[in-house]
Amino acid sequence: MDSKKPRILYVEDDVNLGFVTKDNLQKRGLDITLCEDGLTAAQTFQKQKFDLVILDVMLPKIDGFALAQKMRDKDKHVPIIFLTAKSMLEDKLQGFKLGGDDYITKPFSIDELTHKIDVFLKRSKVFAQSTVTEEKHIYLIGSYTFDFKELTLSNQTNTHTLTIREAELLRMLTINRNQVVRRESILHQVWGEDNYYIGRSLDVFISRLRKMFADDASVEIENVRGVGFKFSVKED
Repeated sequence: MDSKKPRILYVEDDVNLGFVTKDNLQKRGLDITLCEDGLTAAQTFQKQKFDLVILDVMLPKIDGFALAQKMRDKDKHVPIIFLTAKSMLEDKLQGFKLGGDDYITKPFSIDELTHKIDVFLKRSKVFAQSTVTEEKHIYLIGSYTFDFKELTLSNQTNTHTLTIREAELLRMLTINRNQVVRRESILHQVWGEDNYYIGRSLDVFISRLRKMFADDASVEIENVRGVGFKFSVKED
């Protein structure tokens, strides 16, 4: 098999759906490893390196949320897309809190799934050439150094490893520091869409960033009610 193909772990317990989706994704040039339960997926993820994970929420042996947590403990960077048949907001927010990057609600189209996969693969440097190397990627934020390319936020005492989406959100806020950034601008630029569920997920990501900067009083992410957010960094 072509080692240059993006390697994707696809976890789905519906045998028919799994077979059809895997077949379609392989025809589009992706290297797909299919697992039908959470335990097998966890074991496979520990042994192999993947560029992206597609993860059903309702799984036997280990559910999707618990599996995502295990994956994040091993790899902070790999993009995780949740598949869910549920429409409850709490399920989607739980996925984001555990480090998920996006979700698709079943039933979904192959085109929709492929689009989301393409977006994350381009962002996660699967392709040989990356525009990140041509742009500024080191930012000083209070006591912290933010390395967008390496997905790290660190100072003398702490180092945080960011997901791709966390890094993109932080970079947008940093570029617009001390200015109000509108919610819809963030959602369109970072998520590529704007709806109620995605809007709530933005709040989860903002909360995670606030916790990372909790030890630096010079950094504040202010909620500007009804408008957006202001990323304030006080200079010495």
